[in-house]
Amino acid sequence: MGSEGRRILLRSLIGLAFGLLFLALCLFSTREVTLIVDGRVQRVRVLPAEPKAILQEFGLGSRAAYSYIPGEPATLVVSRPIPVEIYADGVLRKVEVSGTTLGEALSKAGVAVKEGDEIFVNGEKSPLDVPLVARLKASLEGFGLLVPVKVLIRRAVPITVIDDGIPVTVYTTARTVGDALHKAGLVLYAGDIIRPELDSPVSSGLKVYITRSKPAEIVSDGRVIRTRTLAQTVAELLAQEKIVLAGRDYTIPDPGSPVFDGVKVKVVRVREEILLQEEPIPYETVWKPDDSMELDTRQLVQEGKDGILRKRYRIIYEDGEERERRLEDQWVAKPPVTRVIAYGTKIVIRELETPEGTIKYWRRIRMLATSYSASTAGKPRDHPLFGITRMGLRARKGIVAVDPKVINLGTWVYVPGYGIGLAADTGGMIKGRHIDLCYDEDSLVLWYRWVDVYLLAPPPPPEKINWIIPDWPQERRRR
Repeated sequence: MGSEGRRILLRSLIGLAFGLLFLALCLFSTREVTLIVDGRVQRVRVLPAEPKAILQEFGLGSRAAYSYIPGEPATLVVSRPIPVEIYADGVLRKVEVSGTTLGEALSKAGVAVKEGDEIFVNGEKSPLDVPLVARLKASLEGFGLLVPVKVLIRRAVPITVIDDGIPVTVYTTARTVGDALHKAGLVLYAGDIIRPELDSPVSSGLKVYITRSKPAEIVSDGRVIRTRTLAQTVAELLAQEKIVLAGRDYTIPDPGSPVFDGVKVKVVRVREEILLQEEPIPYETVWKPDDSMELDTRQLVQEGKDGILRKRYRIIYEDGEERERRLEDQWVAKPPVTRVIAYGTKIVIRELETPEGTIKYWRRIRMLATSYSASTAGKPRDHPLFGITRMGLRARKGIVAVDPKVINLGTWVYVPGYGIGLAADTGGMIKGRHIDLCYDEDSLVLWYRWVDVYLLAPPPPPEKINWIIPDWPQERRRR
């Protein structure tokens, strides 16, 4: 390196040293200050100076109010006048206020706020007691210039709402009737009538008429309809809901009844049905005597057939349930055919060889034979009729109990294994083809078997004969 080069390097080093020395002197000679401007906090370093000089250094202006709090670091609180632009009643007013509320700013500008007025600060709805400093907007660099706070007052106009005949004055800033009613907290229901209509514009002195609908409930066709209505009668309410009554349908209450708040209407659907029913007509059995046929023989002359009885009913259903069934007509669609049975009346006297000798009989009946004695007949010994038969005879062997519809009392009969007996007694259990054989107390033989019973000749007069006797009980044949 030549001598010239060394001189240039030396000068550069000397300049750098002086610069570092100056910077050090500045750092040691400045101090830190907490600067609070319009609520915004910033730490700054400044040369020792009066607060006003600091305000000028940061371009905060001479009109700013301040307070200085000594310390390490010191605090300088600055409050600048807040520019406010107020647009109200078609006029723009500009004022400056010091750290105050919106209401105080409006008062200073001579702007009154009335009932229902809406106030917007920088586009947001605000109350009167909001601090303006909270709405300040400044330039991005440093503390910057204050952007005016823009205040818009939307004036409320009075309108009269006549709600079901009751007038109420409402102050509103709404643009339409619907918005005005909503802001006033009035609840509208489907079916209410509003005049003028909800989308009509609002103007001062406007009168809004509300005709209220009534809540109503209709039960119809298995569903519940809850609605609101302006109908005056139940019939009009049904027409509103397009519910039609047909035929004998009816309502509770009836269609002419007035509609009141909360009315409940039940629609009853009535349906008629014609029902044809068939019932059998049992045929009758006619017994026809035939003297060419032997006694106790029968012959079917004509087969019996049931007839048919038709009935026509009118059935009334209400909501699907049967309420009335009325017989309107009936007729014999097919008459029954009588069954005709011929029975024999020809009596033939026959003989029978028995251990007791030959007997003559005119009738033989197959019967269930049982036995009894006076003590087994059901009456206690101290009973006045103990041992006395139906015909007043003493109970003993040779007396038999029968059903008079089969064998007449006083008839002599022969029972194989028992002998001859007189039908002189009856009993509560002796019915049909049942014969009860009486024994003496000391010689009772127990019977329970089917036997042929012979009615001894001579036969009684025809009018005393039971030509048709019951066919029960019936003998069960052993397999």
